[in-house]
Amino acid sequence: MGLRPNLLTRRTAGVATSTLALLLSTAAVGVVPAASAFSAAPAGVCAEPADAHADARVAKGGHAKLDPNHLTAKQVRDREADLAAAQRERANFRTGAVAPLATVTIPVVVHVIQENSTRAGGNIPDSLITQQISVLNQAYAGSTGGAATAFSFQLTKINRVTNASWYPIVQGSSAERSMKTSLREGGKNTLNMYLGELSDGLLGWATFPKRTLDKMDGVVVLNESLPGGSATNYNQGDTGTHEIGHWLNLYHTFQGGCSGSGDSVSDTPAEASPAYECPTGRDTCSTTGKDPITNFMDYTYDSCMYQFTAGQASRMLTAWNAYRAA
Repeated sequence: MGLRPNLLTRRTAGVATSTLALLLSTAAVGVVPAASAFSAAPAGVCAEPADAHADARVAKGGHAKLDPNHLTAKQVRDREADLAAAQRERANFRTGAVAPLATVTIPVVVHVIQENSTRAGGNIPDSLITQQISVLNQAYAGSTGGAATAFSFQLTKINRVTNASWYPIVQGSSAERSMKTSLREGGKNTLNMYLGELSDGLLGWATFPKRTLDKMDGVVVLNESLPGGSATNYNQGDTGTHEIGHWLNLYHTFQGGCSGSGDSVSDTPAEASPAYECPTGRDTCSTTGKDPITNFMDYTYDSCMYQFTAGQASRMLTAWNAYRAA
């Protein structure tokens, strides 16, 4: 499958120049109810899931020791029950909810974790970061061919930290906790993005939203996966797009495989397992629809993925209203 013409234009421009025009859209989110077998929590359930699981993106051939790239059925049930409970809390207090057709601007604080002052030691230029913000704005506005979402992103700070004990960033380690506890800024509505060399062949990982602010909240992204970086096939910025999808409460498209509630979104076809590279026509489930290999929440090459669905856009806004709205 070749690139969509508008996507090709965006990708080429993103690598060639450090000042990319933001193609922001004010289009409304297509609100489609998310399909889930766990649409409501049991009466009286208020506790947040004890699981501190983070979701990841893994490059072809990568292996995560702690397997942060998939949820169990129980973890999904707990998360869906918690979302329903959070919605009830918001409905009771009616504070900070964003109207369904609103545009949400997310402040972004980027922490560049370096071993030393060299590019090989993590010292990536500011131009890659500004290009990453441009890619995010286009992806979430639907400018690359998918559904428009409610979200846009505004870079508010670049924080450069040289600390060899935090480099590379190791998922689930005490060093990761120390790094985030020391550096995280802002409230639940602030996206903290940590860039550096990563462990175990991971391209990135993210936390799901919670009702209480957690210092671990945020996304971790391989520095060279930013637009113009050196991560072959994964250097057009869509690891960031993917991980922020998790931060906004999206699951992988292959969550749950061919059975159950899948990714809890009704308009993403079921998928038995992650898709790598760009396997055109892949169809791993007997249910309607071929595998959503062009969806940002799969594992394909950056050149292959270009869209969120209307159902995903709706789910992200629902989660924002429940968890992150000020």
